[in-house]
Amino acid sequence: MSDPGATAASSPAPPTPTGPRPKLTSSGRSAVPISSSNSDSTDIPEFEPFGLPGPRGFPPLTDYLDILEVDMMRLPEETNKQQHHTNFYNSDYLVVRRGQEFEVKITFNRPYKPASDKFAVEFVIGSSPQFSKGTYIPVFPHNERPSPWEGSITNTADDTVTMGVTAAATCIVGKYNMYVAVVTPFGIRRTRKDKSRNLYILFNPWATADAVFLDDEKERDECVMNEMGILYHGAYDDVAERNWNYGQFNFGVLDACLYIMDRSDMPITNRGDPIRVTRKASAMLNSRDDEGVLVGNWSGDYTYGVAPTSWTGSTDILLTYASGQMPVCYAQCWVYAAVFNTFLRCLGIPSRVVTNFYSAHDTDGNLKMDIILDENGRIDRSRTKDSIWNYHCWNECFMSRPDLPAGFGGWQVVDATPQETSDGMYRCGPASVQAIKHGQICFPFDAAFLFAEVNSDVVFYSRNKDGTMEPVRVNRTHIGRMVVTKSAGDMTRREITDQYKFPEGSTEERTVLEKAEEYGCKRDKSELPPADVDLILPTLEVSVGDDFEMSLEFVNRSDERRTVDIYISGSVVFYTGVTSSEFLFRNPTVTIGPNKSVKESVTVESKAYMKHLVEQANINFIATGKVQETGQIITAMKVITLHNPKLTVTVSEGGRVSEEMTATVEFTNPFSFSLEGVYIRMEGPGVMLPKSKYYSLIQGRTSLSWAEYFTPQRAGDSRVIASLDCPALRQVLGQASITVKP
Repeated sequence: MSDPGATAASSPAPPTPTGPRPKLTSSGRSAVPISSSNSDSTDIPEFEPFGLPGPRGFPPLTDYLDILEVDMMRLPEETNKQQHHTNFYNSDYLVVRRGQEFEVKITFNRPYKPASDKFAVEFVIGSSPQFSKGTYIPVFPHNERPSPWEGSITNTADDTVTMGVTAAATCIVGKYNMYVAVVTPFGIRRTRKDKSRNLYILFNPWATADAVFLDDEKERDECVMNEMGILYHGAYDDVAERNWNYGQFNFGVLDACLYIMDRSDMPITNRGDPIRVTRKASAMLNSRDDEGVLVGNWSGDYTYGVAPTSWTGSTDILLTYASGQMPVCYAQCWVYAAVFNTFLRCLGIPSRVVTNFYSAHDTDGNLKMDIILDENGRIDRSRTKDSIWNYHCWNECFMSRPDLPAGFGGWQVVDATPQETSDGMYRCGPASVQAIKHGQICFPFDAAFLFAEVNSDVVFYSRNKDGTMEPVRVNRTHIGRMVVTKSAGDMTRREITDQYKFPEGSTEERTVLEKAEEYGCKRDKSELPPADVDLILPTLEVSVGDDFEMSLEFVNRSDERRTVDIYISGSVVFYTGVTSSEFLFRNPTVTIGPNKSVKESVTVESKAYMKHLVEQANINFIATGKVQETGQIITAMKVITLHNPKLTVTVSEGGRVSEEMTATVEFTNPFSFSLEGVYIRMEGPGVMLPKSKYYSLIQGRTSLSWAEYFTPQRAGDSRVIASLDCPALRQVLGQASITVKP
């Protein structure tokens, strides 16, 4: 009798799958393929007979109305693009917005007779056009048949008819093919497929019926039409700026944005809903689980791509992704946010980049950032897992939220930086800013995660020898210290912290936190007596390579003498708050008289930190200590962002459209050591496409100058922005303003 166990052991193992993941299809569960690619289209027949032809076929159709020519009125100076605010798009095709009339001119072989002639303008998108799905839309001149889009004849001259078409304010956003069809007694004849009759239909923030309608002209112009962005970084008390060219109107960018949705296999029928579009895009802008646009890299090693600090705009990134069909290397949070902003503005969704200073990245899903101290008050880095990002950039986009109760539409947070999964994918949002402010963290999508990013507490725990931990100090104001964005209509900074949270310590804030707790957000409720010794770290502005003094001030608010054993740690950190290396440690003992203050100075030499410096040149000082007389713990934290040298950018005088100009970038290496592998990039919205130059070596104390010709394409105010980047020196920036006359 055979052994069943032996039989099972000898059975062959199933083969291990290799190669690319098989593409899932709708075959077998859908009568027709689900259309998920805007680039796929179908050929509609030029003639559709009403019945079978006679033995000699159909008679000649020369006696009936025929189409000779179709003029899409697609030039930038014509009324369509002017009235639809699409005249800046560098496209050979008609670009219009939904919910608003546009016109096409149709020339027939004879004058049009409304009483007897019947024709329609047909719009088709995707590979499986269906009237019921909104992917095949016939539009009639007199609305004699039902259609979701409106049509009317606005002018007739000789053999030419001007047809006005208003796409529904909820229609699919994307690239359509247009046909003109004429009814004859024997069937329908139509124009053959022609690329020149393609058109793009976008979201329309100017149309009241559109979900993205924004009734603020200044904000709308900024958040849809402006290509020039400012991204804020650094520290909340020393905010730095970097200019960015969103380039949403550049040639190829609109097609690249549609390709991103195609790549995600997003059904065509979902592409009229801004909620679904933004949620899908927040996943597709990163490459973590869907071969999306950008590869994140915070390691400091960018050998196989472009350093995140080197990019100056979105155009190169989007065009590279669309042409290579592979994720682009590399990005960090501001690059994700800036490219996402280009995507949103290009499709017509009002959007802006927002920076949150001291942003919580909590590893265990509560409202606490845990910092562990040993029993002497010194920080235990091996057990401190949570990180506080010096800043974090995300996007806000404007839309109604019919899926939420009234009052929660308006600005919505979306974030493409891959931090945590949401419904199984690395994405975040859209989450209502109002929901975040009012603690309604159960509302979709991801409001709880974003609430924690701006509302967490920093809790210091003392770890005893037996492993138990007790809270010794709570800082409730450090996280979400300041939220900023670019002001509408000018180049200044605007603080919008009050849109995310009520004032610290207010009754409203307590109510919101209690509401968040009801939905499962845990927070620390320790009511610790305040220490009677305050520790204050100064705000400093320091350039890379400088020695400086860090002066700690101890203030004794008691009537007795206090002695403090203090631990001062200076570390080079990434902007994510992750420590690269500790370069300074001091542990003095400070004695302070009753109601007195004492200053303790620490000298920081450049030779101590320069060899450890990582990109963005952040130094984090944490001072923790224990008061001998009371056992109380005192703490203070300060991030100092070292200032890099600047690029000098100059532009020749007298700029005019289509006339050649010169931009010059100058840089002096201020260090005694050489800079190797240097890339300089330069571009400008509406004036200069991205350009770059490579220098293998810039010796210490030497200068370089790079001049580049460019030809402005648009009149108005703009900037030429430049960056210099190399492994030893990141994020060296410069810009020059330019006014171009017509």
